[in-house]
This record gives sequence, structure tokens and C-alpha cells, in this order.
Amino acid sequence: MTQTVVIKGREKLAHSPNLNTILMVEETLKNGELVTLADLKRKLPKKVMHQTLLRILDYLQLSGKIVIGTKGILWVFTERKELDELIKRGTEV
Repeated sequence: MTQTVVIKGREKLAHSPNLNTILMVEETLKNGELVTLADLKRKLPKKVMHQTLLRILDYLQLSGKIVIGTKGILWVFTERKELDELIKRGTEV
């Protein structure tokens, strides 16, 4: 997932998002509604570079926390405690 950029014969790692930025995007997406990329950019409390935001969304999709579809981005990750409650209420097959 790390990209390298060659500048005048030297390799340089491309910018990576920091943890605070990733957590900020996660908190914004956790409301459970379908949002477009443009809506997400508007809802973020601080501005994030487009390429950085795309990189964060790739990471969240690969980790199974979001689903990116044609109509937008949706948070799908369920906390373990919520999952335990659902398992207790469910029917064993």
C-alpha cells in the first residue's frame, strides 16, 4: 500500500495519512448514513487533501469497515459488544 515517488533519481515515500486523520474520517462516517465523497469532504471538521482521503477510504474498505458503492460510502463495521448483543438475540441454526 506504500507508494514510492522517484524524484531526480531518488526514491521518496508518498505522503501517508496520520492516525488522527484516519480517526477523524472514521468518526465522521460512523453516523450510519450513505454519504458521497463530496458530502464527506464537507462534513469533515478539518480539510483533508483529496489523495489522502482516497488513501484512507482504501484502507477502511480493505479492513472491512466501509463499503464504497456507486451511490456513496457506507459505514458497515459493527463493534464487538454490539455483535455480542445481536448474537444473544439471534436464533442458533
